[in-house]
Amino acid sequence: MEPLKLVQVGLGGFGQDWHQHVLTPSHEIALVAYVDLDQAMLAAAQQRLGLPPALCYATAAEAFAATDSDAVLITASLGAHVPVARAALEAGKHVLVEKPFAPSLAEGQELVALAQARGLTLMVSQNYRFFPAVQAAAALVREGTLGPVDLVTIDFRRNANDRTDLTHRHFFIRHPLLLDMAIHHFDMMRYVLGQTASHVHCRAWNPPWSNFREPAEAAATVAFDGGATVSYRGSWLSPGTPTPWAGAWRIECQHGEISFTSRADRGLADDTLAIRAQGQPTARPVELPDMPLHDRKGSLAAFVAAVRSGEEPHCSGRDNLGSLALTYAAIAAAESGAAQAID
Repeated sequence: MEPLKLVQVGLGGFGQDWHQHVLTPSHEIALVAYVDLDQAMLAAAQQRLGLPPALCYATAAEAFAATDSDAVLITASLGAHVPVARAALEAGKHVLVEKPFAPSLAEGQELVALAQARGLTLMVSQNYRFFPAVQAAAALVREGTLGPVDLVTIDFRRNANDRTDLTHRHFFIRHPLLLDMAIHHFDMMRYVLGQTASHVHCRAWNPPWSNFREPAEAAATVAFDGGATVSYRGSWLSPGTPTPWAGAWRIECQHGEISFTSRADRGLADDTLAIRAQGQPTARPVELPDMPLHDRKGSLAAFVAAVRSGEEPHCSGRDNLGSLALTYAAIAAAESGAAQAID
């Protein structure tokens, strides 16, 4: 098949990483334009990545008018997600966007409705879904191997407080844990459990030694409509042993438990999964599926497949409204001190 002709919008550090490690190796797409509103950033990306200046544009509208493209990848900052996605959909382009894909649930709903009305694919790159241990855990839960799920505990521990550059943007973004990081974990909860979150209670805080402007630690209890309860703890300040990026999971079921970790700093080294049946003294490791295209490469491949088939991907914008709703409800619960129902 002909490769999908793609415009990339957003060429900061993360966008450049996407270009180097995900887009360039792919035979499924052809990059036809690059966009960044920050001309200094665009020039830096041209120099570092060797981008042809003739394919670089200051706005998405200019890129759409000057090139023949099928789709748009949005790797810009959160504030640009909705306006760029809206412009792309109105121009007839399919959209793959980084998470969180909208700064509010209402704006996310607007984009979902627009994509549906235009018959276009709107997909959110929830790349943590595309790892072997996550896929295997979701399959075990769906199959009911150990019976229905009761209690899930998730721990995420990293220490990003000791960066030498205290002006780094990570210290100043809104809710660096709940919005920038836990969106991954909240989405994984929904995907692995196959249930819808109904209520959340959350406390988020900063100890006195934190260099973050907003809370970098949080503890949340999430109730799901299928009977599962999740106890989540996350920290950007932990002095403890770091967890893999997807966290350390223990899923307690009626007849035993499932434990897994996923997403190493690079590659699949931390993807492990084990099950322990009730009454058994030790856990048994489970063989994981082979996933040559994992992480963001898996996300990109799923997007291309969805565009070509016309079928809705499992992390479509419509599906991702549930993850967005849980994330913003957790933030509201942390800021108000009151448990939040999730609509």
